[in-house]
Order: sequence, then structure tokens, then C-alpha cells
Amino acid sequence: MKKLVIFDLDGTLLNTIADLGNACNYALRKGGYAEHPLTAYNYMVGNGIRRLMERAAPDASQETIEMLLEDFRRYYDEHCTERTEAYPGMPELLETLTAKGIKVAVASNKYQAAVERIIAHYFPQIQFSAIRGERPDCPRKPDPSVVFALLNECPTPKADILMVGDSAVDMETARRACIGSVGVTWGFRPVSELRGAYADHIVSDPSEILTLAGADI
Repeated sequence: MKKLVIFDLDGTLLNTIADLGNACNYALRKGGYAEHPLTAYNYMVGNGIRRLMERAAPDASQETIEMLLEDFRRYYDEHCTERTEAYPGMPELLETLTAKGIKVAVASNKYQAAVERIIAHYFPQIQFSAIRGERPDCPRKPDPSVVFALLNECPTPKADILMVGDSAVDMETARRACIGSVGVTWGFRPVSELRGAYADHIVSDPSEILTLAGADI
């Protein structure tokens, strides 16, 4: 049985795309830039909010990006739980893993304060062993530093770890950290991206993660 399962947040545990897109559109609108359909944000998120804003406003200067980011954060901090929802079966999956004695952790490219607030709102009953969002002292995924930081908080042999995510970023992070990867099909990116990133496993139902973790008995 595995000892630790590391989850991506956006597109894996939670469907956050509407709140992310609305916050980005608010900042764009306020800055005089064209807004985007919410579905377009599936391919803009995943590398942190700075990269999101750079993709949403590719012609903006870095000075303007800073202004847009301030507006984004201000809006998102107030509205990040309006339309976000846990994916079906994910709360139950987390509860079962922890009941079986398997530690759970989060590794996200979303800024730390937002990660902590959202997790506390949607999973108040879950005791996460570690929660890592974007921090100034740690490179973003796919750099494996986030995994190593998590392991400093909850030391675990790499053979006993799974990393679960919905994008190539997560699969590449796991590969660089030399831990097993699980791609989920219910997130923001297509299955072809997961296959192209050489996911060790691809699942379409949370119950399959229980099996891979050896917790289905």
C-alpha cells in the first residue's frame, strides 16, 4: 500500500475554472483588454497566475501584467469559492485514503494563500499532511522542488508515493521527482496530453486511485 498521495488542486481535486476565468476577465476588463470565454481558460491555467495573465494578455508589458495581477488577486480572493466545486468522488476518496492511514498532500501552482483558503473551504474534514502552493522560495511545477519540499514535511520513500494531476505539468513533475504519476481524465486537459507526458497511469474515476494506492481492500 502507498504511504503518500500528492494531489494537484485545480482540475484534479476541484473544478476551479469558472472562478479563475471570472477573476481573469475582471482584471482584463478593468485594464481595457479583451475578455476570454471561460472554456478558453482550460489551456491557460496550470503554470501559476502570472503565466495565466501573460497568456490572457500576451501583448501586455510586464508593468501592465503586475497591475492586472493585483486586480486578479483582489477579485479572486473575494470570489474564489463562488462557482468552484469538488469533482464527484474526490471528498470521499480523500476520506478513504486518510482512514486507511495513507497521507494526502497538495502541490499546486496557485499562490499559497488561495490554496489554503480553498482547501479549508472545500475539505474542512480532511487532515492534509502538507499543502504547498506557489511560494517565492520554491520554483513552480514542473520543477520537482515542490515535491522535495513536501517530503521535508512528511518524509516518505519515493516508491511509496503517487502524484495525481490533470496535466502534463503534473506528469512531468512526478517524472522529475522519480515518483509514480496518475493522470485524471476529468480535469482541464485532454487525455492525449496525459499520454504525451507519459503518465504512468490514467484514470477516469476516483475509485481507481484507491486501487493504485492499494487502499481498495
